Amino acid sequence: MAVVSKKIPAPDRVRIQTALLSVSDKTGIVELARALNAMGVRLLSTGGTHKAIAGAGLPVTDVTDVTEFPEIMDGRVKTLHPRVHGGLLAIRDDVEHQQAMREHGIEAIDLTVINLYPFEEVRAAGGDYPTTVENIDIGGPAMIRASAKNHSYVTIVTDPADYEPLLAALTSDDCQTSYALRQQFAAKAFARTAAYDTMISNWFAVALSIDVPMYRTIGGVLKEKMRYGENPHQSAAFYVTGDDRPGVANATLLQGKQLSYNNINDTDAAFELVAEFTPDNGPACAIIKHANPCGVATGSSLVEAYKRALACDSVSAFGGIIALNQTLDAATAEEIVKLFTEVIIAPNVTDEAKAIIARKANLRLLTTGRLPDPRAAGITAKTVSGGLLVQSRDNVVVEDLDLRVVTKRAPTPTELDDMKFAFKIAKHVKSNAVIYAKDGQTAGIGAGQMSRVDSARIAAMKAEDAAKALGLAQPLTRGSAVASEAFYPFADGLLAAIAAGATAVIQPGGSMRDEEVIAAADEHGVAMVFTGIRHFRH
Repeated sequence: MAVVSKKIPAPDRVRIQTALLSVSDKTGIVELARALNAMGVRLLSTGGTHKAIAGAGLPVTDVTDVTEFPEIMDGRVKTLHPRVHGGLLAIRDDVEHQQAMREHGIEAIDLTVINLYPFEEVRAAGGDYPTTVENIDIGGPAMIRASAKNHSYVTIVTDPADYEPLLAALTSDDCQTSYALRQQFAAKAFARTAAYDTMISNWFAVALSIDVPMYRTIGGVLKEKMRYGENPHQSAAFYVTGDDRPGVANATLLQGKQLSYNNINDTDAAFELVAEFTPDNGPACAIIKHANPCGVATGSSLVEAYKRALACDSVSAFGGIIALNQTLDAATAEEIVKLFTEVIIAPNVTDEAKAIIARKANLRLLTTGRLPDPRAAGITAKTVSGGLLVQSRDNVVVEDLDLRVVTKRAPTPTELDDMKFAFKIAKHVKSNAVIYAKDGQTAGIGAGQMSRVDSARIAAMKAEDAAKALGLAQPLTRGSAVASEAFYPFADGLLAAIAAGATAVIQPGGSMRDEEVIAAADEHGVAMVFTGIRHFRH
């Protein structure tokens, strides 16, 4: 049954007379306490915060003196007390609440400054199960929520970044806060505890292998407000979830202007793709445009990998995103700055390469320190009207698959290498996807078509254009391997690939017409393997 409000109007201004300070992150807390004390505010505090404030020579009352009850159970129980929560939740203009405060010796708390145990940091640092659980804050969220609920009278601050605006408001308004300011802080406080609880619940789901929890939330902390979203008429912001997976969310921006919404989306796609190629197996480069690769290649050096990736579709690469699987060096940087590029992302960069990239002031340069693990578990999510689609990350790696030869002719070792290379790329191309590859280099990429035949033809057309641009006698699709991220429902898509010159095919298999497709391959002397794994990407 819903609780009915007494509809007592909130005062516009509330004078801050008593403040409760209890923080895990002590950034700026002594300075805040000093300023509040100078305004005549009585300070209450707990544990380490009390020690820091008292150590600065400021008068501060320990909460245990208010509750007349000691901290117990290693500090787990210290603020969960009626004299604390009554002081936070009391409706000051309610006669019954006033009477309860007098009867039980409860004093009003007008300002609460709290931030929470570092659960996110402990989890990201790989804390063990007991340590991670111990860093789940209980008293903090309870006080935050109590203060935020009673924002008619209580000002709640959860972020050190808000100390300055708080003090500015108090200084300009005779140590009072406005209702509008208290509302803004309360909204931020509830969002903070919601994100905190989300991270805890998602950690439990992973730790206990709960694939489909009854309640699923996605939480994040604002990293930056963006100028606009996919289009100028759309507002946008970038939130980070606390996941320690290397990528654009936790990369270091070494130079260049703010990344746009589309930059971030494309950079993530590029880095996840290039991570399929471990540095131990040699240099690799992926060039992305609108979340699809326009060229991917390996090479004997990073600069060679870049040149070979660019050769696949140099037209589309203009204004693209470049992802590298190894440290960006000077030779590669010299080649990259010849073409207009939006973003470069790499594990690291040499000082010489950094200086070369600096010639292009607007070119964003990101480093991550390491590559994401393509085999690692995780989740991805998409919003739909009224819902959230959540799935496990596609962490299947082609090297781990049991490839099954289904044609009369088996692939040669070279064809098999090209098949695996092409199938790695197919995993990161929007469906329907068809990828031609030869000698560790994409020859043509067909992405996002409604028909697999059209994807095969578009990829072949791009290969022909690339051959003309390079002055080659024939496109690289001649003698190539072709990958399809899903099965061929009919033989027509395969025949289009064969017409482009493919001699080997890798695909999941599983169609009702597999025998028809296999027969077409055999008729043309083409080798085909089934992976048993589909890589749809929408």
